[in-house]
Amino acid sequence: MPTIKNPLDLYRLLPRSNCRECRLPSCLAFAAAVIKGEKRPADCPGLDLGLTKQLEVKVEKPGVSAEQQLAACLARFGGEIGTVDFSLAAPRLGATLKAGGMTIKCLGKPYFIHYDGRITSECHINPWVIMPLVNYVLESPGRDPLGEWVPFRELEGGDTWNPLFEQRCEKSLHELAAMDPELLECLLLVFGGRPSGIAACDLSVVLHPLPKVPVLISYSRLENGAVRLNVFFDLTAADNLGIKGVFGIFAGIVAMVEKIMARHSLADGTG
Repeated sequence: MPTIKNPLDLYRLLPRSNCRECRLPSCLAFAAAVIKGEKRPADCPGLDLGLTKQLEVKVEKPGVSAEQQLAACLARFGGEIGTVDFSLAAPRLGATLKAGGMTIKCLGKPYFIHYDGRITSECHINPWVIMPLVNYVLESPGRDPLGEWVPFRELEGGDTWNPLFEQRCEKSLHELAAMDPELLECLLLVFGGRPSGIAACDLSVVLHPLPKVPVLISYSRLENGAVRLNVFFDLTAADNLGIKGVFGIFAGIVAMVEKIMARHSLADGTG
């Protein structure tokens, strides 16, 4: 059994009966609580004892906090950002020059890059946003998107990372869409998603995790009630961010959606 790092990996192994004997309203909420260290697998009465013992070992315990990761990233690269000529970088990156630095939008939210390398924002700053953002500022050649959509595996270097992308990103997002397609649609729009104009799908939106790294997410509800979901990237995505950065920022989006949907499930007792 591989190490379990996120709520959906654990959710797949639970009875999914939402019996509430764990004192939480749903199995998804229970899975999220276990990952955060607030519950133990043994707190689920529906799990086989043998599986419970395996899970006690395989669930990854919280390690370095998000705040520590963020501080380490900025300590390492903040000085390098301070050497960037913002007047040249802003057009290349799709950023906007402002007094004291420049603004770059991530998922429609502005992040301010100060001349001294600090990064501030009115929204919560997550390491999965900041790390690709720093890499984008320092290394992106700023290729303009071509509007040519391809699956992750067809990006430069994508074949190597694709098995992990399919498991961690596409499969997880597909399961979230199947659980609550209306909530997922709402979240995509909140994150700055804009209709792509593809009429053959029930929903097709373009997100911009970074200005020149767009991603297309589409899904359709099938007659049997299932959901078909696809994820595509502009052909230039790996050029502008590197394949590891593309994977990292999209995996961060999926993780954020998981957490929001788990909290929603906890709040209303669904899931």
